[in-house]
Amino acid sequence: MWRSLWRSIDRFSLHYFRYIIKELREIKVVDNENREGVLDLLQSVVEIVIYGDRHDPSIFECFMEFQVLAEFVRILKIGGDARIEAPFLQYLSIMIQNMENEHAVYYCLSNGYINSIITHQYNFDGGDLIPYYVSFLRAVSGKIDRDTICLLVKVHQDAVVSFPLYDEALKFAHHGEKMIQIAVRALTLNIYNVADEMVYQFLTTPPVSEYYSGLILNLKRKCSHVDSLIRENSQERKRELILETDRIVDDFYYLKDILCIPEHCLSKLVAENIVNLLILPMLLTLLHARQSSDTGPSAVTCLYILSRLLQVFDGTNLVNVVGGGLLFSFMPLSMTDAAKPVASVRLNQVNASAVHYHEAEDMVNLQCQGLQNFTRNCLLAHSSECIELHSRFGCLPREDIQNEWGGLLHCIFSSNHSLMLASLMLLFVVVESKDIDHHLAAMMGFSQVKNASEVNGSIFARHIQKIVNKLLEVLTSEPPVSIEILLHTAWLLRKLLVFLDQKLDNYNYNLFKTSYELSCGRLREEFNQRWFDYIPDTLRNEWANCKRALEESSHSKDPFFILELASSQITPSGSADSAFDWQQMVDGVKVFILHLQLKPFIFGGDPFDNPLANLRNSSFAESGKRYASDLSLASFGSEVALGSGIPCKISFSGAGTRDIYVIPIARELSGKLLLVEQHPLHSRRGVVIAIAPLAGLNPMIDENHPTWLLLKLRDFEPRLQSSETRRFDSSTSIHGAQGRWILGFSNAEMCMAAYSVILEETRKQRAFVESLVAPLLENNFT
Repeated sequence: MWRSLWRSIDRFSLHYFRYIIKELREIKVVDNENREGVLDLLQSVVEIVIYGDRHDPSIFECFMEFQVLAEFVRILKIGGDARIEAPFLQYLSIMIQNMENEHAVYYCLSNGYINSIITHQYNFDGGDLIPYYVSFLRAVSGKIDRDTICLLVKVHQDAVVSFPLYDEALKFAHHGEKMIQIAVRALTLNIYNVADEMVYQFLTTPPVSEYYSGLILNLKRKCSHVDSLIRENSQERKRELILETDRIVDDFYYLKDILCIPEHCLSKLVAENIVNLLILPMLLTLLHARQSSDTGPSAVTCLYILSRLLQVFDGTNLVNVVGGGLLFSFMPLSMTDAAKPVASVRLNQVNASAVHYHEAEDMVNLQCQGLQNFTRNCLLAHSSECIELHSRFGCLPREDIQNEWGGLLHCIFSSNHSLMLASLMLLFVVVESKDIDHHLAAMMGFSQVKNASEVNGSIFARHIQKIVNKLLEVLTSEPPVSIEILLHTAWLLRKLLVFLDQKLDNYNYNLFKTSYELSCGRLREEFNQRWFDYIPDTLRNEWANCKRALEESSHSKDPFFILELASSQITPSGSADSAFDWQQMVDGVKVFILHLQLKPFIFGGDPFDNPLANLRNSSFAESGKRYASDLSLASFGSEVALGSGIPCKISFSGAGTRDIYVIPIARELSGKLLLVEQHPLHSRRGVVIAIAPLAGLNPMIDENHPTWLLLKLRDFEPRLQSSETRRFDSSTSIHGAQGRWILGFSNAEMCMAAYSVILEETRKQRAFVESLVAPLLENNFT
């Protein structure tokens, strides 16, 4: 009977809700004995309120009538510690998030109850209370709008003097937990999108506005940390470098989200901080061509940061600030004299005229002179060091100034490959931006308007042949540089050739021919190495990968390669590891393909033509029939005719010495060495017990034992993937000590016979591979 009575109670009824409220109001203290019961009551209240919000308005009327939120605040104050505070905040967050009725939301935000919960003195030391607290703040921010935000602020004389939700959230803005940072940033964006004029005035007035400058200063610290990481080349440091750059990019996207808020005073303040605290100092680093610094990021890091910043902040006019800064050291000397008086102006005076995201006319004057003056004034005002540099070189001819203080050109013509490639990367990010000012692009020499007089008179156009020459010198460097550097060098060279409105001069033309011939020679050398049989497949596999890499746009290309190159180490040469030899072959193929794909842009021809289209795409030639008895088709366990097999002995670890026959067989691309054991029932047939590729065996007769034949085995089997564009990682391959077989023959003559047959079959396989690739190696410069 009692069980049926209990079942009749509707736990979502108004009657039961009144009962729960009564129980809650009778609680006078929260201790270890009743803590669980109190939490059960709070959970029941939340569940019933959420149900009533959707199905029964009378429940929420009861919620307001009995001032249940006030009871929540009272329970929080007598709760005592985080063991009740954490679930309390969790239940309250769930209730607020699930409220859909606007009247209910308005009531919860009014009367100061939420502010009381926000400003309660929590003990955040230890435990896991912070995530629950920040989650609660975020839930509240998700329910505010222009009509309700006023309920959460404190106003005095028509000015907001306190905003607890925002103030308390910012205390965790730089918390170590990423999810907490994300929650705080989502909260701030919720507020920025619904704030009114009074709230914006509060947000953009010190000390609250110091949050934005703090973001930029924290960004600069991360940049300095990146510098320290690229100097310590280790696998662990590389992983940390990736994480640190990801954090920087996250910061960029957050700042961009703020700039997209259509509020003048907020976006202006954030833009000023970005320009004055981040962009201009980094431009000054580049103008000084500083390789390293104890007080700020190095030139390589600055180039990376500026490139990534412009990629993220697409649709803004920050690109024109960077572009103008890159031209700083090339401006006429008369403009420098005009800008001198501005140098005494302090940073806060520059802020008054700094760039504003939504008002391009404040930054980019359509008159090129105005744009130059603006950028120069900002740069000179930002550092007195600029004046000293100007006074030092002001009396020199213009060409000397470029040599001594050449800004970006100094980086481009640097002997440091990372610095050179990074500077060109930034240059192309700037000139390919859809927001670049037309006159600025024309000054730099990359205007899309094909006006010969305008382009030829521009800054970088005067040096275009020298820049091309610099890139070609990297391609022809001896010994060859890493494939990563060559790949990005080819990418930049192709871009320059596309922009170039003139043919290469004879020197650069011949330099590319030399580079092309070196790439052919490097590929030919691989025919004598242990991976020659994979050259055709690798050519087909890498063609599409290299083409995608060359055609990648500046704004889609991740400039992280700048930092990778700065921290990379060259793999030591002379390694006997077949993984190293494999990578050498793949790199040789890539270098050759890069030259093939660059060739049409220099010598003419169809850039979409694929000379590998006629390369056979199977392991066997299309001509000739294959038969089941063909030994080249044999696999482990196959039964084959012994035929011309040479008898010998081999010892496998754990299996003892076995009598076998050695059968080398090469058929077109396929080359195998079969170890065959005589069939117990058929004297002229045998069973294949082991197979090794002919390529890489490198047979040798032991000097001390003329009846022993030594064979080296490649220690892993590569897997070619057309989607794989990155460098092969030998650390993931299956290899240890170099594998080898020792075959013992009955006499020296039989050992020599086996040695000769293996060499002959290998030669046949190599000759076939060479015949496939030979047409590609013909130097037709027409």
